[in-house]
Amino acid sequence: MNFHPVRLGIISALREEQAGLIEIMEDVVTTTRGMRDYVSGRLWGIECVCVLSRIGKVAAAATTATLIEKFGVSHIIFTGVAGAADSRLRVGDIVVARQLVQHDMNAEPLFPRYEVPLTGLSHFYSDQILSKQLFNAAQEFIRTDFHSAIADHDKQQFHLLQPLVYEGLIASGDEFIAHDEQLRKITDKLQDVLAVEMEGAAVAEVCFEFGIPFAIVRTISDGANEDSPVDFVQFLEKIAAHYAYCIVKRFIAINQGERALT
Repeated sequence: MNFHPVRLGIISALREEQAGLIEIMEDVVTTTRGMRDYVSGRLWGIECVCVLSRIGKVAAAATTATLIEKFGVSHIIFTGVAGAADSRLRVGDIVVARQLVQHDMNAEPLFPRYEVPLTGLSHFYSDQILSKQLFNAAQEFIRTDFHSAIADHDKQQFHLLQPLVYEGLIASGDEFIAHDEQLRKITDKLQDVLAVEMEGAAVAEVCFEFGIPFAIVRTISDGANEDSPVDFVQFLEKIAAHYAYCIVKRFIAINQGERALT
């Protein structure tokens, strides 16, 4: 097998979802394009480019395309938070995307519901190798790092006991889902969706069109309804930031051991 140099793009929508990574990056070079700072360097031995996409599908798509075209990344991962769409999921659980769909894509009657026009696809599959590595990294984080990485009073505040890692469908749309009625409109038609967010499917579509392997991991921050007790900003700072840092670190360590990015 021929191994090619890896240049990993790491995208998050918000600063807290990527906290700590840039601070420990070596040989840092920052380049501004399209009102975003692309920070290049080395993380735990791998060439990386970290960037904040901001919120929404257009922002995520523009950022992803720039990472590929301007910065020559060979693989992309997206870390961030999401709302639970499945009653099994609890705040603090982790979802790794097996596939992604835009829940607000509707070009009927010209194309079937959810299908992205002229692609023939409604669901975009993440790279199996990257997703397996990300899933294993998340599980290793829960087993090994969770109890030391998250302060006890923060576990109590957000009712975190023993988080679980899931793999499945994530739905993206340009709408923050904060009410049961909004969520039901999605889950009535996409009954196997695990989580809802605002960027992942756009990243997936761009990566598909450019032929770039990608994987997406989301920490559940709320129940995507009005009953969610979580203080979103505090959750980002106290929980999601630590999750993302530790999972990316574990992911790179697994990759370095398996040499599976080809």
